[in-house]
Amino acid sequence: MNQNLYAILSERFRDRLDRPCLVMTGRTLTYGDVDALAARIAGVIVASNVKPGDRVVVQVEKSAEAVALYLACLRTGAVFIPLNTAYTPSEVGYFLGDAEPALFVCTPENRDRYAAGTLDWTPPTILTLDAEGGGTLMQHAADAAPHESILERADDDLAAILYTSGTTGRSKGAMLTHANLSSNGLTLVDYWGFQPGDVLLHALPIFHVHGLFVALHCAMLNASPMLFMPKFDVAAVRAALPDATVMMGVPTFYTRLMDQADFSADECAHMRLFISGSAPLTAQNHEAFEQRSGHRILERYGMTEAGMITSNPYEGDRIAGTVGYALPGVEVRVCDDAGDPVHDEVGSIQVRGPNVFKGYWNMPEKTAEEFTGDGFFVTGDLGTQTEDGRVAIVGRGKDLIIAGGYNIYPKEIESVLDKLDGVVESAVIGAPHSDFGEGVVAVIVTDDGQPLDLGPLQAAIDADLARFKHPRAWRFVDTLPRNTMGKVQKNVLRDTYGDAFTQG
Repeated sequence: MNQNLYAILSERFRDRLDRPCLVMTGRTLTYGDVDALAARIAGVIVASNVKPGDRVVVQVEKSAEAVALYLACLRTGAVFIPLNTAYTPSEVGYFLGDAEPALFVCTPENRDRYAAGTLDWTPPTILTLDAEGGGTLMQHAADAAPHESILERADDDLAAILYTSGTTGRSKGAMLTHANLSSNGLTLVDYWGFQPGDVLLHALPIFHVHGLFVALHCAMLNASPMLFMPKFDVAAVRAALPDATVMMGVPTFYTRLMDQADFSADECAHMRLFISGSAPLTAQNHEAFEQRSGHRILERYGMTEAGMITSNPYEGDRIAGTVGYALPGVEVRVCDDAGDPVHDEVGSIQVRGPNVFKGYWNMPEKTAEEFTGDGFFVTGDLGTQTEDGRVAIVGRGKDLIIAGGYNIYPKEIESVLDKLDGVVESAVIGAPHSDFGEGVVAVIVTDDGQPLDLGPLQAAIDADLARFKHPRAWRFVDTLPRNTMGKVQKNVLRDTYGDAFTQG
């Protein structure tokens, strides 16, 4: 049997090609339309001399054509690498140099930034795609012969590489196989009770595990229509709720709905399930949403390297402040410093299963470091696990910040700040934020101990860091707290500035 993820997806919608797939303002594509569009783009990929296993890097806005481009990569055996649209040219340059793609697709306005001579490594072919489906990719697709076949792939063949933050500030490419993605999608469709008639409200970005893999795969495996929105807009989401049955979101989605004074259970009456992930949902917001909407959010836990790992049950208690149980076929354990499994104690969360990635691209040593001798991936997250297996996340062991569902590693920001005039050294931490889950706080030691003008600081980081990585609060100090080994004590900084976004 062909283990290509697209073969598995298309098997589920093959007899329902006339069913709506992507429902957008003024435009609806059926499953047949999406399949045909993916075949045309696959023709462009093949004509561009992209071979099976070659990488295709994509930094484009959310669109139906962007979805079809992902599917086209699957069907031709290319390895899909989506990049956050907020990444700057210097950040993109790193990804291109590391992945060495055979094809790079970007927005038309960014085309000249990545032309020959502007980067250390230039892709052989660069095509463009805009949010309206225009650009050279679709111009070529109009003339290319459709590539109808779906390449035979094995379980272990790569389907995608997603870059995630690294412990030294260098991003790591998590290699995800066709089996990683298909096993996770098939499990979730069953576990979350997808059924005929379900309609998914899709307001997530599609350069991220949540929107690209979890949401898209679940909908396609159920042949469900997706109310496909370019981004989360609270008015548009509220207007769409009566036509949807399932919504997947980050905690920010739910807090912004609750910010609307007239948001009530009436507009959620048609909904079957609200799911939250990518960042912690506070117990307070969990309870508040239930009071307002009449629905108890299902919170789950996942990460780039493993897709979804645990979930509160669809049938059963969804306990605020927990992320539920290991998904079927997935093993989760919490271990102490000696590596022994513990219950009801804080420890390191480790996972093993068909969803766990193949390793980090071009980083065999780093890959080996992250796995235990018996094959468990060490997530870097800290949590507790009850005797019956329910997991709660209590923190992260690697100082990773998750803001609005995006992973941010402090070292990357510190490296930029430390080069600026007037900055002696910096330390970046995350602090609780009511809207984003966490916000970035920059603690800076200056030449004279006095605060710096924020205008030049902000301007200096604009060129090097995507906006979601920018500090939202600044603190200026004489010295940073250190332990006896000279390491900055970020736990002390978190205690000191943990109220940066909550103080009155």
